[in-house]
Amino acid sequence: MSAPGQTPEPEDNRPQSPQGSPDPAGRVADAYSRNWVDSYAPEWARPYLRLARADRPIGTWLLLLPCWWGLALAASTTGVRAFDIWIAVGCAIGAFLMRGAGCTWNDITDRNIDGSVARTRSRPIPSGQVTVKGALLFAIGLSLVASLILFSFNVTAILLGIASLGLVAIYPFAKRFTWWPQIFLGLAFNWGVLVAWAAHGAEMGLAPVLLYASGIAWTLFYDTIYAHQDKEDDALIGVKSTARLFAEDTPIWLMRFMLSSVVLMAAAVLVALLPTDPSWPKLFLAICAPWSFGWHMTWQLRQLDTENPDTCLRLFRASRDTGLLPALFLAAAAVH
Repeated sequence: MSAPGQTPEPEDNRPQSPQGSPDPAGRVADAYSRNWVDSYAPEWARPYLRLARADRPIGTWLLLLPCWWGLALAASTTGVRAFDIWIAVGCAIGAFLMRGAGCTWNDITDRNIDGSVARTRSRPIPSGQVTVKGALLFAIGLSLVASLILFSFNVTAILLGIASLGLVAIYPFAKRFTWWPQIFLGLAFNWGVLVAWAAHGAEMGLAPVLLYASGIAWTLFYDTIYAHQDKEDDALIGVKSTARLFAEDTPIWLMRFMLSSVVLMAAAVLVALLPTDPSWPKLFLAICAPWSFGWHMTWQLRQLDTENPDTCLRLFRASRDTGLLPALFLAAAAVH
């Protein structure tokens, strides 16, 4: 985990090819440098692994971490159970698979748009590495494997997991009809809070809903930063985003999202733990979760330069650490 002031990945993380042109080796423009897909994966598998964003793992982290928040906070209220180990592992595998399926579906629906944007035209579908039919079959296969993990959970978690598919299906179209597509991303990407909470067996109530809302506000924070990379191309092709909507007021809005996410997470912790009469060490560790969450977002805000795409990508990737900090503190509270 990188500390504030350290760059989690090398700045020069893009293939050395002319701006906007496909890389001769098929690498994707915003992939991590020296990633395992381009370096070690069999050549026949690389286009599909790139389609699943296996060369860009930050999205898997952002889908997984809310699951771990929900699991850890639920375990803090009722105690850690042996099955929680499988929930944590299953969520990690499921996040990788469903992120891959969701990104593949996104690329299928956006194939014409991606071809018009410099950062995305090197992706497997617009660059011709994968056909639309092949991509659709790949997404279905990933989803079926992920369903095996979901069906190992209890009925409530299974039903919640199935319900999330509607959000996944709608998200790619949101930027066509609303200036707030990041809300739809937040609704989908943080649904794991509810699934993991239910899988643990804790009673559904206000606490997981508050934690879910905290994650949505966090998604608005990090994905607005991410969207600033494409705002010029988005304006040319008419794609909407909060980055275009906020423009020079982005720092003010990001501050609002940061405060909302921290307050909502703190409220979730208090609502979950105070009725159980927790020990002070447990409560202190749990409250450190929203505190560390806000501290890391504050550092990101101080580094922000919305006119520098490389800085926006670096700060977006640093969001892994933003979400990992509260996960660690909540886990520590659960085992205390």
